[in-house]
Amino acid sequence: MTEAVFHHPRQVLLGAQAGAVALPVCDHYSGVEVRMKKSLALQAEMAAEFGACVFDVTLDCEDGAPVGGEAEHAALVTELALAAAPGMRVAVRVHPVDHPAFDADVAAIVGRAGQRLCHLMVPKVDSLSDVVRAAEALDAAGASQLPLQVLIESPLAVRNAFDIASHPRVQSLSFGLMDFVSAHAGAIPADGMGSAGQFSHPLVVRAKLEIASAAHAFGKVPSHCVVTEFSDANAMSAAARRAADEFGYTRMWSIHPSQIRPILEAFAPGERQIDEAVSIMDAAIRADWAPISFQGVLHDRASYRLYWQVLERAHATGRKLPEVAQAWFL
Repeated sequence: MTEAVFHHPRQVLLGAQAGAVALPVCDHYSGVEVRMKKSLALQAEMAAEFGACVFDVTLDCEDGAPVGGEAEHAALVTELALAAAPGMRVAVRVHPVDHPAFDADVAAIVGRAGQRLCHLMVPKVDSLSDVVRAAEALDAAGASQLPLQVLIESPLAVRNAFDIASHPRVQSLSFGLMDFVSAHAGAIPADGMGSAGQFSHPLVVRAKLEIASAAHAFGKVPSHCVVTEFSDANAMSAAARRAADEFGYTRMWSIHPSQIRPILEAFAPGERQIDEAVSIMDAAIRADWAPISFQGVLHDRASYRLYWQVLERAHATGRKLPEVAQAWFL
């Protein structure tokens, strides 16, 4: 019998999408100087603990900069990004494209620290033209390869989510829950912003599903919104699990350090899932990717793709993989 030839699962199963973006499952936001510094320090500490950078740190200009102090805050953010530990993923949220400070944000921050950033987050994107405007600003700042992530925060943006996701510079769509609710002129009650209400109000649920669907349609990453009750660990964990298991999100925002580990836990596959995925992938490789029977169930490339993605998520969340699988992520 001829020995099976090894081809890397990512190339075999994802094909042209093998180079598609794979992001950490947690995106942590902070905009106050002391908290930004603590966030960057925590990121480096947890990277040492997990053996990988398991969450992004996004330094916030939109909510972090005091009115009238936008230029000074942009300068601070630039210095913090440049000083981040090697190998860490650092991003910046700038002001919206129609804000007077947008162009200055991009010129100051991207102009100096663009090579150090993993992406630029643009809030309040309503249409494809807003994405084009942001991409042109990056190009003008000399960062033509820097990806964009965008924040969907209005009913109009939800309507245009598929067009927005189609732009090649867009890497991820995030849902801005609080602005989305407040954009409805009181038609959605305040509890629609809460950890429970955001999963039950029909307009909010529809928006979440539209955003997730648009992102997946174009191979982008859907990023779930905040949980404002940051002192309620149970609410945080429950929301993260629902976002991952029921709404199709593969990434989530954190606004407090206590939320990072619950997000990692909720988005990580369990030990049993990992073991099953490794066994199926190992059998598939031995069969040179032909269909197999595993525990009485037929598997082929469609299911292999699913189980490979389970392992990629395990790796991204710092889960320890069995020895046979570790070589797949070197």
